Amino acid sequence: MKRWLPLMLAALLGSGLAALPSSGAAAVEDPPPKFSLAWSEYTPWSVLGVADEIGLIDRREGHQGALEKKWGVDIVLELLEYEPCIQLYVGGKVDAVCITNLDILPIAATRKSVAVFPTSTSAGGDACLVTFDVSDKKKALEELKKVKVYGLSKSVSEYVFDRNLEKLGLSPKDYQFTDLQPGTAAAAMSLKKEDFKAIVVWHPFTQQVLRENKDARRLFDSSTIAEEIIDMVVVGQDVLDRPGGDRFACAVVDVYQEFNKLLADPKDGDRLLVKLGEKFSKLGLEEMKVCVKDSPFYKTPGEGLKLFTGTKLPDAMALVSKFCVDKGMVKKAPAIGYGSAEQAKDAQLRFDPTYMKKVQEKK
Repeated sequence: MKRWLPLMLAALLGSGLAALPSSGAAAVEDPPPKFSLAWSEYTPWSVLGVADEIGLIDRREGHQGALEKKWGVDIVLELLEYEPCIQLYVGGKVDAVCITNLDILPIAATRKSVAVFPTSTSAGGDACLVTFDVSDKKKALEELKKVKVYGLSKSVSEYVFDRNLEKLGLSPKDYQFTDLQPGTAAAAMSLKKEDFKAIVVWHPFTQQVLRENKDARRLFDSSTIAEEIIDMVVVGQDVLDRPGGDRFACAVVDVYQEFNKLLADPKDGDRLLVKLGEKFSKLGLEEMKVCVKDSPFYKTPGEGLKLFTGTKLPDAMALVSKFCVDKGMVKKAPAIGYGSAEQAKDAQLRFDPTYMKKVQEKK
């Protein structure tokens, strides 16, 4: 491990982060209660992989990083592809999962779930790429009607596609959105295959295509609907009800916030961003700067609290819920609530600021 990483962590701990027993947060069982979190490679979620490397957390069972010790828990990290992560969470095989606000909706109908904090929002990270002229957008949108648009159906990709068309006063029904895995769609456009004139993908596929096919252009992207698609960490309500469940949620929030403090350091932030890129499709510094810009992090408890307690999120969730029902992902949208368990007793999916508040209070 490079020397700067432990030095940064030492400085972090020296600021008082490691003075755990005196805070009262670590007065818990020995051994501490164990919890599991499934994550997949994506810009904000790869934070967990680097946090493990620098000692904020220790992914292994029976081992603790600095913040696990602070909150008196043992967190086991499971790194998998996105769909397997979801399946593990659906089946109750893991306690928490990194997931979007769209993808958690069908799950919440069968497993009562709590979003404990947002990690980022898609604000350009999901894009419709085309290989024809986009200088005249009106003409480009007419041209788009003539071709198949490849992307993952019933997903964020199709949501971004439909919402952009709706915002332009157009009907998604007039377009040929065609189900295809993003990696396959990106590879085909990168190779300039004739039938692939339009795709909807996300990073790192977007960067791959724009790098390898000089004819590819962005027609539109998720920057037009920032804070409608939210990346977040979700914990099962059954897990929060277990002894130490609340401390588990707080620990994960704390890991993410402390990592962002290090990332903001003007001296070593770039090197940490490179480490993040190594966990996310081996992207370099400049590519990672684009990723972070297009999927801006909720870097502080204050930023996350503003989202979870504001008026914009309920409006966004109404749009996302309608999409899920319209696409047949759910027959009926789950009951969504905002606030603590007491404030939203009947919610199947709850956005709870409690844990961010607890972390903020202990800073």
